[in-house]
This record gives sequence, structure tokens and C-alpha cells, in this order.
Amino acid sequence: MQIVKSPLIETTEVQENIFIQKVHSPEIAAEAKPGNFLNIRVSETIYPLLRRPFSICDVDGEYIFLMYNVTGEGTGLLAHKKPGSLIDILGPLGNGYNFESDYDTAVIVAGGLGAAPFPFLTRKLANNKNILSLVGGRNKRDVITYNLENVLTASDDGSEGMKGNVVDLFKANMKELNKKKIKVFACGPTPMLRALKNVCIDNNINCEVSTECAMACGFGICQGCPIESSHNQDTYLLVCKDGPVFNVKDVLL
Repeated sequence: MQIVKSPLIETTEVQENIFIQKVHSPEIAAEAKPGNFLNIRVSETIYPLLRRPFSICDVDGEYIFLMYNVTGEGTGLLAHKKPGSLIDILGPLGNGYNFESDYDTAVIVAGGLGAAPFPFLTRKLANNKNILSLVGGRNKRDVITYNLENVLTASDDGSEGMKGNVVDLFKANMKELNKKKIKVFACGPTPMLRALKNVCIDNNINCEVSTECAMACGFGICQGCPIESSHNQDTYLLVCKDGPVFNVKDVLL
């Protein structure tokens, strides 16, 4: 973990209100793993001064990539930064996906902006594992397939892919997946992760999920991002320090 000020190379709107920023940050790129996140100070002078957490979308050589949508003042400021602007980054933070364990096929399950960490994971898996990417959203605009491989899609309104949510899509492919040795890697809204957890536990499927939570410090000092352990209901883990990636058997969602 380190604090660096890294120059923005370019900002690309890959689909409506979904932005990818390319940043030259060799220090972060050298340490980053899929599932890690960064805490970014979006402004040095005006509100909001607190850092904001962003998944590491991808790493290519000395460059890191961020994916986000503009939902408020902070992400709006980030989206309007000019090439050459310095971005104040704390990271990489958290524990990432254990993608080197024993399985043949990686099943990526992404809901909405939960697609953000998976281009990096896909890059790491591409030469060693089969990949199936299941991607869902409320509608066509929310289904993000940027730099994913072997993609199947679903949307709540049926405007993109199968009509239903991404967990419905996962269950629709269970018969074929049961023929393979799979591991599930997921990210998305908590209700989606909770539903996916139930399916995976019922079918004895190894599954890791990247959880989301409001974070202030990003490394466990503020104690502001607790998540309840499933092994001891009097014990809380921290999303920023112990996660954000957890095995579904270890946390209550």
C-alpha cells in the first residue's frame, strides 16, 4: 500500500455514463491483484475531500484502469479531469480473488457496475482457465460487458439477453455447469450476492464475492465498514481490510 500521484492518460465513455480512465501508475500496477481496490482523492481543494473507493478494473504493464459511473459530485469531478492531471491514489488495498485454486472453469457473475473488477481477472485467467461471464443489469444500459470473454447476458426488463436477473441466468446454466469443475467469482449489489450465495451453498459450488460498503480510510483504522462473520455472530470483519473479497461461506450477506 502506498500513496502516489499518477497522471491521467485518457478518459473514455465506453457506454452511456460508464467511464474508463487509463492512469500511468507503475507503482500501483506492480502490486495490484484482481479484486483489490484504490482509495482516490477526487479533489484537493473542494468538497468532497474524503477518498472514494474504486475497483481496479484492469492492469496493463505500467497502466491501471478505473471503471465508474457518474452518480454524484465526486465521480463528476473525476470524469472531468483532463489528460495529464494528477490523480491522488492510495492503494492497492484489500484482499483480492483467489484465482489460482483448483478448478477448470471460472464463472464470472457480475451485476451492473459489479463488472468493474473483472477485466483484470479475465486477463489473469485467459491463458490458464476456461471462462464464462454472466452479466446482468436492470436494462440494456446497465449490462456492462467491457473486456469480458464468453459473455451471456440478462436484464430485468428483457432489453438485453435473457429476461431476468443474473442469478436467474446462472441457474439457467446450472445443468451445463454441473458437468464442469467450476469456481464462481462475483461482484454486484448485496441482494444479488445473497441470492447467489444461497444457490452456490445449496449446490456445493466454490464461490467468492466482492462486497460493497461505504469506506472512509480503506485500511481498517476507522472501523467503518463491518460485515458479520458467518462463523461467529459476535464477530465482525472489515470489508476494506479482510475483504472486499470473501468466500461466501465466511460472511453473512
